[in-house]
Amino acid sequence: MTRLKESLRQYGPAGVIVLAVLGAWKLATSVFGVEEYILPAPDEVITTLIDRWDRTLSSATWVTLKEVVVGFAIAVAAGLLIACALHFSAIARRAIYPLLIGSQTIPVVVIAPILAIIFGYSITPKLILVALLCFFPIVVGTLDGLAAVDPQLTRMMRTLYGNRWSIFLRVEFPSALPSMFTGLRLSAAYAATAAVFGEYSGSTDGLGHVMRQAVPQLQSSLVFAAITLLTAMSVALFVLVTLLENVLVPWAKEGKNR
Repeated sequence: MTRLKESLRQYGPAGVIVLAVLGAWKLATSVFGVEEYILPAPDEVITTLIDRWDRTLSSATWVTLKEVVVGFAIAVAAGLLIACALHFSAIARRAIYPLLIGSQTIPVVVIAPILAIIFGYSITPKLILVALLCFFPIVVGTLDGLAAVDPQLTRMMRTLYGNRWSIFLRVEFPSALPSMFTGLRLSAAYAATAAVFGEYSGSTDGLGHVMRQAVPQLQSSLVFAAITLLTAMSVALFVLVTLLENVLVPWAKEGKNR
């Protein structure tokens, strides 16, 4: 009962807002007689989700999920490696960090078609796009965490004859974990969006491909069903990263609860 009360206290307000939005959405479509192809009611979206699951949405969801998970994993590996390299080398940080910032100014809608032209309709351009969109928050969060380490801890390690590598492993990296996971959570929210952009630019399957085909046919309920699945995918990845943080960095959660 205590855990249930805590869950209701933490997630109850958000649930109430979601239910209120769905109720207002249903009421608006019923009162104003909005056509389904303009704005489908929530129950129509659910019906479409169930009816088209086996025929269309299940395979498309699996394709997009694979792009999101693999692309996110690449972003995590690349982001952590780049952040650690920039932390160890001031010259590399001055040379590469401005270029990383500049890379984020290029719109995704411009990069996606170029990648589709170069790599075709395979999974490769989607993975590259997810990695490009997701790695930057990981780099920034990890770098900020590494730079914010208490200098007294570093000095203490040096008095104990700790070398650069041992200071990094025992002090700097553990201290940077909360900031790193902040970047991971931000990236988790972007991953599905990047995958859909890649599928819109060129694909033969995936939720983005389903949406691209449904829009000209005015199948709005199918579009909303795909959006629902994408939202669930992003939320699930975000929750997974948060759970992993609670397991690996329990002291960060304790600090937030104080």
